[in-house]
Amino acid sequence: MLKILKTRFKQGCRTLLFPKTPAPALPLRYRGRPVVADPSGSVDLGEISFNPDSDVVYSNDYRMAVSKREDLILFHKRDMVLARALNDRMLKIFGRSLKLRQVSAGGCNACELDLNVLNTPVFDLSRFGIQFVASPRHADGIVVTGPITKNMHEALLKTYEATPDPKLVIAIGGCAISGGIFCDSPQASRGLDTIIPVDLFIPGCPPHPLTILDGLLRMLDRLEKHK
Repeated sequence: MLKILKTRFKQGCRTLLFPKTPAPALPLRYRGRPVVADPSGSVDLGEISFNPDSDVVYSNDYRMAVSKREDLILFHKRDMVLARALNDRMLKIFGRSLKLRQVSAGGCNACELDLNVLNTPVFDLSRFGIQFVASPRHADGIVVTGPITKNMHEALLKTYEATPDPKLVIAIGGCAISGGIFCDSPQASRGLDTIIPVDLFIPGCPPHPLTILDGLLRMLDRLEKHK
């Protein structure tokens, strides 16, 4: 036991200081926000799979969460409109404590794993008052991953209806936003916003934990308060 305590003491604090300090540098191979080089071109963050073999050029910028679906469409030399804070009424309700129910609607488990990472000591999501709960009746909103298959459509709606009003809906990953690589399948949806209203879109395949955390904090207007 003493050896364990000694080892833990040597490790020091493992939790990132973000957003009090800048986010740590991500590896060069990390595929972040795309760069639109063609003056007449555009890229839809909600549809691309962040495939390294594609013709898309990626930056190292992890900030990609938006409040509106149309803001995921990037154009040449046009600043991206990142997620906006909730209105004053919603911030008063959810700004200091946010309980979320996660719904895996047919996903491959990649987005789900990066959500789980947020609960580790490195990110420590609970320090911001954000926690995942087991029941939608105890939740302030739902987080949806996966392409929303036909088999999960009814379960998703029941979870949404069981969550008390007012509630938030967050779409995480390309599959939840547009159907992703399954968008042409009759067994998948064309995006969560075609089924229920969405308050926050976090693109990626899967999105980096920092991308998710940045989006949540922007929605709750918590970034400036921690700088």
